[in-house]
Amino acid sequence: MIAARSMGDALRAALNEDDRVILLGEDIVDPYGGAFKVTRGLSTDFPDRVRSTPISEGAIAGLCAGLALSGYRPIAEIMFGDFLTLCFDQIVNHIAKYEAMYNGKVTCPVIIRTPSGGGRGYGPTHSQSLEKHFFGVPHLRVVASSLVHDPADVLRVLLTQDSPVLLIEHKLLYPLHQMLPSGGRIDGDIAEVHVPADGLPTVSIRPVPREDCSFTVLAYGYQAELARRVLSRLAVEEEIFGELVIPSQISPPDWEPIDASVNVTRSLLVIEEGVGGFTWGSEVAARISSRFFGELRRPVATAASDPTVIPSSKVREADMLMTSERVEKAIRKVAA
Repeated sequence: MIAARSMGDALRAALNEDDRVILLGEDIVDPYGGAFKVTRGLSTDFPDRVRSTPISEGAIAGLCAGLALSGYRPIAEIMFGDFLTLCFDQIVNHIAKYEAMYNGKVTCPVIIRTPSGGGRGYGPTHSQSLEKHFFGVPHLRVVASSLVHDPADVLRVLLTQDSPVLLIEHKLLYPLHQMLPSGGRIDGDIAEVHVPADGLPTVSIRPVPREDCSFTVLAYGYQAELARRVLSRLAVEEEIFGELVIPSQISPPDWEPIDASVNVTRSLLVIEEGVGGFTWGSEVAARISSRFFGELRRPVATAASDPTVIPSSKVREADMLMTSERVEKAIRKVAA
C-alpha cells in the first residue's frame, strides 16, 4: 500500500502551480474547510483564490462558467452530489456547449468536484450517485476518483485541457489510503496502466496473468475498491480469478483497456452504485455485446443499487445499495 496525495493536496498543488486556478464552493474556507474537509487550510494560504459562496449551486456553476470564459481555471465544489440537479442547466446547456456554439473560438474549462454516494446514513437527498444523468452529454467529461489513481496527477491533466469536467468523489474514499501501481504491482497483484491520448489512465488489476482469468469486472470509485477486496479474497481462498478494470474517465469511456480484457476473458460484469435502470452498465453492456457479438461466453452482467429512494436508516440503506455483500454475489454469478 502506497500513501499518495489526497485531493486536498492535489488542490494545493494546483493553486501553487497556476495563478489562474480559483476554488469556489459553499463553506470551503477555514476554519470549516468544506463538508468533508478537502479544502481545509487552502483559504488561509490562498485567501484571494479560495472563496466561499452563497447557497446557490446554480450561481456557483454560472460564476465558474464566466470565470472560465475569461481565462481562469475555476474549480467548483458542490457540497453533495445530490445538489448537481440545481446546476444541471448551467452544466448541460451552457458550460458543455460554449466551445461548440462559438466554433472553438472560446473554451469553458470548468471543473466541478462533488462528493457522491451513500453508506453513511445521510438519507434520500444526501446519499445519491447521480452521475448517470450526465453520461453522454456532448463535450462533457465525467471522471471518478479512485484509490488507484493519484488525484494530483488526474487534476494536473484536467487543468491542462479545455473541456469541462464533472469530477465524482465517493465519500467513503476520503479516509482511505491510495494504492497506486508500483513496479507493475498493487498489493501483490499484477497492475497494468493504460494511458490514452487524453492522459487519464485506466488501471487493470489481476492476481494471475490475464489468460488465466475467467471474467472481467469493470467498476469505478468506491465500488472498484469493494470489488478489488472481494476479488483478492476469492483468488486466495477459492482460486477464483478475475480481472478488475478501473477507469478514471467514465464518460466517454476509454474502450481500449476494456476491450483488451474482455477479448481474453469473454465475460464481463459492470458494477456501479447508482440505481439500476438506464445506467453506465447498460451502455457498456450494449457496446460490448455489439463489439463481441457471438464471442462472449455469457451475456454481459450488470449490478447496481435498487431503483428506489435511499432510506435514512443505515440498515435499510445497506439493503438497497451495492454493498460488499452484493458485489460478491454479483461476482460469484459470473464466476460460476
